[in-house]
Amino acid sequence: MDLGVVGSNPTIGTKIIRLIEELMAKINGNEIRKGNVIEHKNSLWVAVKTSHVKPGKGGAFAQVELKNIKNNSKLNERFRSADKVERVRLEQKEHQFLYESGDDLFFMNNENFEQIEIKKDLIGESANFLVEGMNVQVEFFENEILNVSLPERITCIVTETEPTIKGQTAANSSKPAVLENGVRIMVPQFITEGEKILVSTETFEYLERV
Repeated sequence: MDLGVVGSNPTIGTKIIRLIEELMAKINGNEIRKGNVIEHKNSLWVAVKTSHVKPGKGGAFAQVELKNIKNNSKLNERFRSADKVERVRLEQKEHQFLYESGDDLFFMNNENFEQIEIKKDLIGESANFLVEGMNVQVEFFENEILNVSLPERITCIVTETEPTIKGQTAANSSKPAVLENGVRIMVPQFITEGEKILVSTETFEYLERV
């Protein structure tokens, strides 16, 4: 688009500004999640890793690893709840997971049935939770795939864990466990092998017994 035309035509310029504003939304710094695209330091960045820290002194904050959309440079930043950041709304399309081949994951668009291929690295460890037929949200920015959002919680089977220790069945007492997909998490002492549990695909935390 000719920026000179935009500058000389207030109506076009206003429409573009409104469109940009519609695509942006202010959020608190500690609300940034993996896959979010934010405007930071006059550039657009995608959050590739986030961890929430609650120090003994001072307020909680989010430690976020960012990747520049244009040049792929990396940046590590600390955001507190008082920090306001501009989040870019991404285009979301529902896809169904088909299969895995090496480092590639294949999905099908549920509307037009077109298939896409996504590198496993884009999803990270959460890819272990993918099962054939699972519906996910694939997020695009200017036709580039930036993130794949899995269901927030899924049911898994515990395949390995230590026997329950008598006297240590309290919910606040945990032990390591291995799920059917090979993911290792901590579960309450009362959980036994073969049980179905709900697990968070974002934090890899035990939620409840099914």
